[in-house]
Amino acid sequence: MAFDLNKLLRPHILQLKPYSSARDEYSGKEGVFLDANENPFGSITKDDHNRYPDPYQQALKGKISEIKGVSSDQIFLGNGSDEAIDLLMRAFCRPGKDNIIILPPTYGMYEVSADINDIATKRVNLTSDFQLRPDAILDEVDENTKIIFICSPNNPSGNKVNRQDIIKVIEGFDGLIVVDEAYIDFSDEPSFTTELSTFPNLLVMQTFSKAWGLASLRLGMAFASLEIIKILNKIKPPYNISGLTQETVLAAISDTSRMTKMVDEIMAERIYLQEAFEKMDLIKKIHPTHANFLLVEVLAAKRTYDYLIENQIIVRDRSKVTLCEECLRISVGTREENDRLIQALVHCPVDLTIA
Repeated sequence: MAFDLNKLLRPHILQLKPYSSARDEYSGKEGVFLDANENPFGSITKDDHNRYPDPYQQALKGKISEIKGVSSDQIFLGNGSDEAIDLLMRAFCRPGKDNIIILPPTYGMYEVSADINDIATKRVNLTSDFQLRPDAILDEVDENTKIIFICSPNNPSGNKVNRQDIIKVIEGFDGLIVVDEAYIDFSDEPSFTTELSTFPNLLVMQTFSKAWGLASLRLGMAFASLEIIKILNKIKPPYNISGLTQETVLAAISDTSRMTKMVDEIMAERIYLQEAFEKMDLIKKIHPTHANFLLVEVLAAKRTYDYLIENQIIVRDRSKVTLCEECLRISVGTREENDRLIQALVHCPVDLTIA
């Protein structure tokens, strides 16, 4: 189907004149800076944080471009992926009129952001094995449907979504398709960033919070056409990524071997947990995963969850989530943490797990 970005955008966004920061007007690094009302004497820390950061994070995007194989001008960086989700709602969805489609069970912030922005949410549940129903999704589209969110590998189920099913939805929809790849580094599936030149209505989200171990820094990535990235840059806050975050992440990703080593260790520990769980009568099913966590069905999720909390082992109770009845979501930890979990489950009192 034909994708028309200007038709999809909210009309006032097309006419919006973005805020022009001091660093938009002069992006040089040398000179006497008397333009941004900064403190000229430095900061109260030993580091120089008195100057505003690069509003477009050019150095950091340059390195990300090398790693991801995507042009720098097709990268948007946000304060977590949540900022990109919110900006997409504000750019493309008219409050009280437009809608998005989500595919439960899925990441909860899509719906939360829609609610905040007064955007209606349509739901098309995944299959029992957490795969898409492309025809049902496209049947739910109406003239006011602007965005469809697809999470792959999916959260909270952990599985990768069938690639051809995703492509069928992309090809059948003239609105924006967001493929959320927060867990792609733990999967054998190639990223949908390789499809950006094929599908102008595609936006791919990734994060530094998982494989890179930088969750505290809150840095999310969005990859899309130059035109879509320009829109996000147009409406974002002028300095949305702090200088400290830019510097820290740039240093961290300069050595990709450490990330690769951590991912390998996490995937080895994932197998270790799976093998231990397979021997437990407490655990009824281990769902297939391509993420850094496992979704497991247990005999009595709430009671097991409470028991683990009492033992200071914190997992996520997903038993009230669509298609996740009696399931716990368990992140892969270190060997020591995983052994504590295994021992706790092995010694879980039988009466606690009898519904």
